[in-house]
Amino acid sequence: MRHPVTAHATPDASLVEALELLLAEKRTALSLLRTGIAVFALPLSVLSLLVATARNYRYEEVAAILLPLLVLSGSLLLLACYLVYRAVVTVHRCDRHVAELKNRSPVLAALIG
Repeated sequence: MRHPVTAHATPDASLVEALELLLAEKRTALSLLRTGIAVFALPLSVLSLLVATARNYRYEEVAAILLPLLVLSGSLLLLACYLVYRAVVTVHRCDRHVAELKNRSPVLAALIG
């Protein structure tokens, strides 16, 4: 089945290359988002385990281990928030640039949809 765009109407090669680059950058940002979510889940699961087992230990006995663990968990939460933020900003920027490319070339807009 033929695409609605005619065979002789092709987008400029530089526009196609720019689109491919933007989509690759967006794919990278989405993998960064996935990594940020995974990093976010680790300290939350550790903290939920600590809360669930809190009646089995006394704070005075485990303070030497608990304080560094909480600092590490807080650091991981900050890292996760940063990764998610950077990924979302990059995805939105890529989407804006793709929209600009679609506005520049009606043939490219028809191919992308």
